Parts: sequence; structure tokens; C-alpha cells
Amino acid sequence: MDGELKDRNDALWAKVMIGFMLTAMSMSILVLGAVGIVSIVNSGPDSPSSVSIETVVEVQLSEFVITMNPAAVPPGKVTFKITNSGTTAHNFMIPDLGQNSPMINAGETATLETIIPDEGTFKVMCGVPGHEAAGMVSSLTVSANANSAQVAASSDQPMMSWQEMDSMMLDVAKKFPAATTGTGNSILEPIMSSDGFKEFHITASVIKWEVEPGKFVDGWAYNGEIPGPVLKVNVGDKVRIVLKNELPESTTLHLHGVRVPNAMDGVDPYTQDPIPPGGSFSYEFTALEPSVGMYHSHHNAQVQVPNGLAGALLIGDWKTAAMEAAGKRVLDTDGKAEQEVIMVLNDSGTIGLSLNGKSFPATAPYTLKIGESMVVHYFNEGNIAHPMHLHQPSGLVVARDGKVLESPFFADTITVGPGERWTVVYTAQDAGVWAWHCHILTHAETPAGMKYMVTALIVEPA
Repeated sequence: MDGELKDRNDALWAKVMIGFMLTAMSMSILVLGAVGIVSIVNSGPDSPSSVSIETVVEVQLSEFVITMNPAAVPPGKVTFKITNSGTTAHNFMIPDLGQNSPMINAGETATLETIIPDEGTFKVMCGVPGHEAAGMVSSLTVSANANSAQVAASSDQPMMSWQEMDSMMLDVAKKFPAATTGTGNSILEPIMSSDGFKEFHITASVIKWEVEPGKFVDGWAYNGEIPGPVLKVNVGDKVRIVLKNELPESTTLHLHGVRVPNAMDGVDPYTQDPIPPGGSFSYEFTALEPSVGMYHSHHNAQVQVPNGLAGALLIGDWKTAAMEAAGKRVLDTDGKAEQEVIMVLNDSGTIGLSLNGKSFPATAPYTLKIGESMVVHYFNEGNIAHPMHLHQPSGLVVARDGKVLESPFFADTITVGPGERWTVVYTAQDAGVWAWHCHILTHAETPAGMKYMVTALIVEPA
């Protein structure tokens, strides 16, 4: 009897345990099913978990443009694979999202990952001062409708035929030299003051400047021109430069490469107070030695200088000094220079890639006859180096930063770093139209033809 009761209790206990197990399994299935249903619902296009969608954007940085493929993405995780195909360091920023990459050197790559949960249009840019104004700015579109097929379609660029490319290049070439309003580098004659100074009056202001035909920008100019007027004095002259500020912010004037008293160095707040809007300041010094100098702003300079606040200051007779340094190494017919050329290089700010404030086809050509020479002063007021190349003839480099070289040398490509001045004698030898340009090729050509830092030397028979 006791054995039968025990068997019945064991059977009942087994049934109870099996019931508990089946119930637990059922609950697990229900929970998993509910989780699966929630996952499916939340994976819809309008759900918060749509941020799990990941898009890869290929970014190319160069001087001075940003390209993205694709330029439209759905909300969610976005990975930017960034390549610097330019010649100087850049970075990649999305200011509204507080996102930015590290500085990326030329030829290097970086990755930036972020989550963009909301639709909208977001500015992207390079954060290096002056690069945004020079063109390194674009926009990223975030839209739920930007699925992979639509993204690919939005990023496709129509391919032009080689015939169309040739036609566009020819059309641009025929426009050279294109007329634009405004020229720089005029010679500013001094006024003799009653106390014996050669006095120059210059005014800094913001103007509308035509960089190329139909392209007007807010240029920051001295006396309404970019580059500012050329100032010429002799060794021993007492010089006074009176700067009036009509800019929307303070400024100063630095005489770069010129010996001046410390109080005249133009670096606030160390040597002077900044010149406020509407104010003036007089810079006085004695020209102690020959110089190929520059004058430019030294207040918020990363904006003011690339935007146009720069000009040339020459102390001494450099046409004669350069030809004396060249001696008989050049094939000049009379040992004299027929021309002295100021060529100011720029690459950023509102002016952008330019020669003397103009972009091809609005740059000015130069003319020589066979056997004639010109003395060229390269001034780099930009942010990166520019290898300047004249197709013919080779130039004899006679001075650097206003100092005559002990051993002048021939070169057909002269790399001019930021702040540097190189003086070169070119003597014409062969007739023709010879291209003259920066040899960073993206600074000189596009698929639509020559552009930016390009001009020409026209050599005529003697």
C-alpha cells in the first residue's frame, strides 16, 4: 500500500514539473516573439533604431575643394573615409554636429564616425583659417529617402566626352586675357612732407573685387586695389606710411622683410594698440638697406591677408641690382632690364588661387622681345608653397627675401613658400607664347580648361 502511494506521488510530482517546464518554455517563446516583433517594428524607416543603418561616404580634400561620394545619406551611422589628395594639411568638419577630423597631411587618410539621427542639410568644411572662404565648403544632405540606390544616383556625375572637354578648354583659352574691373600693383607716388619724410597714405577697406569674369567677392583692399599699391623708396629715405582703417574690425600694418624700429613693427598688442575702425596710425622709419619687402595686416591676419590686405615695398634700385648680379650669365642684349614685375601669389580667403588678385583667364600677360630681360619679384602672401614655372626661358635666381645671392642659379621652377620673396631675371630667347603657372596642377588646370594661377609670357622677335 505504501509503495503504491509513493508511486502515485512521484507521478504527480513529475506531471507538475513537466507543467512548469512547458509553461516556462511557452513564456520564453512569447518573450522572444515579442522582442522579435518590437525589433521588426523599430527597424522601420521612421523608428528610432533606424540609426543602425550605416553609410560610408568617401571624402576627397584638395586645394580648395571638398568632394563627397555620396553627398546624400539616410539618417543613422555615417562613416566618412577622408583622403587628402592636396598638397597641404586639411581637416574635415561638420560644425552643426560638433564633429571634426584631426589634421590630415597631404597624401594621408583618416576616418570620422558619427550618428546623424535627424534629417536636414549640414555644412561641411575645412577648418584651416582661410580655406573655407577659398572654396573648401560643401553640404551633406540627410534624408530618409536617401536609400542606397538613390544615394548612388545622386552622386553620379555626368561624364563629358573628350570632344566636349576639348571644346571647353579652347573656349576658356580664347578668353585670355579677359577684362575685369580693378587692377592692383599700381605705383603710389609719395608726398614730401614738411619734415622731410616720403609720405604714403593708404586706406584699408572692404570692396567688391572681380577675381575672374563675373565672379565678385568681398575683397579687403588697400586704396581700393588688390594687391595694394607698390611703394618704392631709396636707401636713406625717411619714410612715413599713414594707414587709415575703414574696415569693419581693427587692423595693423606689418612691414615684412624691412628693418624698422620695434615700435613700428605693427604687431598688436606688443608694439602698438590695434587700429580700430575709423582710426589711423603713422608708421615711420628710415630705409637702412635694400629690401624686397611686403606690407600686410598683422591683426586677424589669417583672414585679412588672404582676403587682399597685402602689397609690395621696394627699397633700392632692384632692376639695376638684379642685372648686376646676373652679369654675363644671361643673354641680354644691353645688360639692362626692360621691366620689373611684381607677382603676388595667393591661395585662400575670398580671393583664392590667384596671381595679383586675379584668376585665369583674367590674369595679365607679359611681353618681351628676344634679348630683353625682366626682373620678377615673387611674393607669396598665401598659406602654402607654390612652385612657379615659366615654360621658357629658364630664370636666373639672383636674390631671396631681398638679399642678393652669392651664387645665383638657374631654375625653371622656383618654389616660393609663404612669406618668401624670390627675385628672378628672365631673358627672352625664343619667340612664342609661353605658359607661366604654379606647377601644383590643380592650381592651374581643371577639366574645363586652365584656371587660377596661370598667365603667359609672350616673346616677340627682336
